[in-house]
Amino acid sequence: MSNAVVRVPAAASDLAVARFESELAFETDCWDTHEALASDHPGFVLLDVRSPALFARGHVPGAINLPHGKIIASRMAAWPGSTLFVTYCAGPHCNGAARAAAKLARLGRPVKIMAGGMTGWMDEGFEVTREAEYTA
Repeated sequence: MSNAVVRVPAAASDLAVARFESELAFETDCWDTHEALASDHPGFVLLDVRSPALFARGHVPGAINLPHGKIIASRMAAWPGSTLFVTYCAGPHCNGAARAAAKLARLGRPVKIMAGGMTGWMDEGFEVTREAEYTA
């Protein structure tokens, strides 16, 4: 019997390797981000590109709040040009991380997206930092 999964054959192994390895150049996951942030030198700057209000309600510890609409050359000049940025937003239902990554790439900045965003981070059970007025 045929179904939608098997109707189209899988790609040849060499094509699959190229495709899936290329994805890793564009994104990382919450687990790897968490592990890197636990080290003394994670090797990237983590940007929470959501609104300040959402950031205050809960964000990844160590993240900097920089809404994607505020990513401009003059603001990014605070970091050396070789700085890797990792962007995240609310989660898979949000394209803010991709918008921010596109802006950073247009500025010539190395960038990856943290797949899953805050939803993925919380699904993994990782700590979330909240601002004082949202801790009640």
